[in-house]
Amino acid sequence: MITTARVPADKSVQIAFSLNDSTELNDPDNSFPLAFPDLDQQLQPLPPCHASMESVQVFKDHCKMAKEFCDVKKEMALLEERKKKLMAELDDDEKENLDAARLEREFRELAEENQTLILCHNHYSEQLEILRVQNQKRQGSS
Repeated sequence: MITTARVPADKSVQIAFSLNDSTELNDPDNSFPLAFPDLDQQLQPLPPCHASMESVQVFKDHCKMAKEFCDVKKEMALLEERKKKLMAELDDDEKENLDAARLEREFRELAEENQTLILCHNHYSEQLEILRVQNQKRQGSS
């Protein structure tokens, strides 16, 4: 049977230990001052019963899992932040693509209008030349 001491919620507990395989159960002053401040109170490892090697091992395993849990939470937070940045970049890229599509459409419209104006210019230039020739013929016959 594993026994552990309950710590009141209003008191903080610091726990220290080594995750290596050496067990130092012989030292009665062996304290565990390592805390996981980011971990909910109900998930905090409880201090082990120093007289029980199994209790100490369960405590070490719990602490190792708590550390892994905290590491995963931190990594998730970093990934969420990265996701936000990438989403913002994607939004910017989509806006740029929309702007580029709008500019391409506007360019095509202006190019068509330019072609139409060139054709009109050529047509009116030809008509002007015809009118000049006709005018010169009238002045030459008068």
